[in-house]
Amino acid sequence: MKEIKYPQLLITLAFGLLVWFIPAPAGVKPEAWHLLAIFLATILGIILKAASMGTMSMLAITLVAITGVLAPGDPGKSISLALSSFGDKVIWLIGISFFIARGFIKTGLGKRIAYLFIRIFGRSSLGLAYGLGLADMVLAPAVPSNTARGGGIIYPIMKSMAMNFGSVPEDPATHRKLGAYLTLSSYNMNLITSSLFLTGTASNPMCQKFARNLGIEISWMSWFTAAIVPAALSILAVPYILYRIYPPSLKSTGDAPAMAAAKLKEMGPVHRDEWLMLIAFVILLVLWVSGEWFGIDATTTALIGLVFLLLSQVLTWEDVKSEKGAWDTIVWFSALVMMAGFLNTLGFIPWFSEVIRQQVGNMRWTVAFPIIVLVYFYSHYIFASATAHVAAMYAAFLGVGISVGIPGTLLALVLGFCGGIFGTLTHYGHGPAPVFFGSSYVELKDWWKCGFILSIVYLIIWMGAGGGWWKVLGIW
Repeated sequence: MKEIKYPQLLITLAFGLLVWFIPAPAGVKPEAWHLLAIFLATILGIILKAASMGTMSMLAITLVAITGVLAPGDPGKSISLALSSFGDKVIWLIGISFFIARGFIKTGLGKRIAYLFIRIFGRSSLGLAYGLGLADMVLAPAVPSNTARGGGIIYPIMKSMAMNFGSVPEDPATHRKLGAYLTLSSYNMNLITSSLFLTGTASNPMCQKFARNLGIEISWMSWFTAAIVPAALSILAVPYILYRIYPPSLKSTGDAPAMAAAKLKEMGPVHRDEWLMLIAFVILLVLWVSGEWFGIDATTTALIGLVFLLLSQVLTWEDVKSEKGAWDTIVWFSALVMMAGFLNTLGFIPWFSEVIRQQVGNMRWTVAFPIIVLVYFYSHYIFASATAHVAAMYAAFLGVGISVGIPGTLLALVLGFCGGIFGTLTHYGHGPAPVFFGSSYVELKDWWKCGFILSIVYLIIWMGAGGGWWKVLGIW
């Protein structure tokens, strides 16, 4: 399969040139408009899959450097600014967390945790769904790639369980027996846990960075505190709702605990590297929760965890070098954050926010708030990447909301939470979606139908019960 799709790439470049040569609106600096052209073309290229995100990002960085949009007439400063985000601590937080996640997979601790939950909850298909979801929740804080977490740890176990009960991907007649239900439940539980923790998925720290650019500080603990109530309600509700609207024909899975016990026996007792991985996990959680009291930020915490794993030889430097997903994320994350950040610095985001404010200036913030959230949420139908969606729209929508009077922290958090749960809409809406959909257990029409129903459930829970919880916390 070719990485570069030249027709899509030509469309992307043509679109960028078109925007570039459109005169900048009054009040917008030419360099800000030209940077917008490169930024929008990059996002379009990612949506069209003209090339990998890494390739598109390197192309964008090169174009920013060559055109000098960040420092006209100063080539040396231009390239320095184009590469400036590679030193951003938020970017390294997510990159280092990928390395730590490798420890869960390498040691087998992630798999052991999943089987422990299945052994406890797995006597029914509904219990099995909850067990897999709770395992995902436990892993989520320290496994920021929800693709690695869902596709690399949970999915193989889920599929194995389904097949052991006669629900086989190659036999469509058996899909609804168990596999289809577990597929949708496990995928959606992955999305919920992605929204629960700042380190639950790669796009969350990007939201944190963009919010900081607009003067809004979000810590690991403040994110978790705000998300805990709506996320807990979602974890309780979603498997049961799917059980009602998309039920498995097999209700009892009484043999699942025995199967899980057999797998655990096969793995043997917890070995040295698993204990060390567990210690690292506890250290990370404690410092992410309480680090602010000791002056230790989230990135420093991640570095402490990584160094602990390296010095204890749970991970080797070869493991770190071979973690392609982390290095890939650092590259595209840096490019997108750099462009989005300078769009704000150069005045485009404030200008755009003011233009929208003038159009809806008479609207009460309590009316504007749900409108902005709904548009942001359902626009995900056109995105095949949560990261691309966040990069393209988060800062702009946050700026617009603040300009019409919506409490900044409230909107920053809610738009951030959407970055996980809006993945329910489509079979391409989030990183793990192609893995779960690729199992062939769920037909396309069923995926979209259930996804739309669950989108309404999520919005009711997060905007309703969540809104009440945020009022108690004093966020609005």
